[in-house]
Amino acid sequence: MEQLRLWLYYFKHAFGSISGNRLVYFISTATISISLLLFGAFVLTSANFSNWVQGWEKSLSLSVYLEDGRGEQQEDQIRKAIEKLPGAEIKEFISKDRAMSQLAETLGSQAGLLDGLTVNPLPASYEIVFRNGNLSREELKHIKENLEKVEGVDEVQYSEQWLEQIEGFVYISRVFGFIVGGLLCLAVLFIVTNTIKLAIYSRRDEIEIYKLVGATDWFVKAPFLIEGAVQGVLGAVVALTVLFVGYSLFTVRTIRLFGLPGMDIIFLTAGQCALILFLGLVLGLIGSFVAIGRFFRF
Repeated sequence: MEQLRLWLYYFKHAFGSISGNRLVYFISTATISISLLLFGAFVLTSANFSNWVQGWEKSLSLSVYLEDGRGEQQEDQIRKAIEKLPGAEIKEFISKDRAMSQLAETLGSQAGLLDGLTVNPLPASYEIVFRNGNLSREELKHIKENLEKVEGVDEVQYSEQWLEQIEGFVYISRVFGFIVGGLLCLAVLFIVTNTIKLAIYSRRDEIEIYKLVGATDWFVKAPFLIEGAVQGVLGAVVALTVLFVGYSLFTVRTIRLFGLPGMDIIFLTAGQCALILFLGLVLGLIGSFVAIGRFFRF
């Protein structure tokens, strides 16, 4: 019971300090929210790209882009060449007009950029899937070379080929994201540390009185640690809320572009949300520890 009363005192004291310095804590929490929002946006983008790449790895597809002005005889030759491929199945035929409409759908509100085009530059294509998904990259390269020799075929792209290019980009973006994320975490630590230092110095006379009457270090430090934790968690909650609102307002749930597998836009998992909340809590506590440690050292 005594411990409960003590913790109630700690929380009352911490929230009283926050209430008394509302402007400082508001600015601090808002800055933490922006930092964690940027970090959360990176995690969300990375999660969607990872989900997209994993989807590619589980499926094997091939896009056969056709030349303009081909005749029916050439079209038949192309179909026969595709049907001869082991385990291949024509998923769909995408005409030039449909390719353009898919591009316009992908661009969404920016589709007006296409109005200035007088000629449709997009090629028609066959989308092919393989039931035998364990073809090697050498076999796919051989299939690509043979199909490109067929009259009327302009170019052939297969999912593994795109995957090789995308994987390098994803790796570089992750490294860059971790570097930026680390810098953002340092910024949060700096913000929390200086906010708690301001709170400590504004109450240094009160702290000295506590120490003179025999209060323990923990008794003095606990409210400041709670203040830092509250800032971190509240900043994380605001960041996740803004991120979810932005995700909800994003009307396109599946991004499709001719020749590319669709990317299903997903939100952060419960575990990833918990990670961001935990990160906010830890950064808030560490910032408080640093500020308190410096004050008691001097």
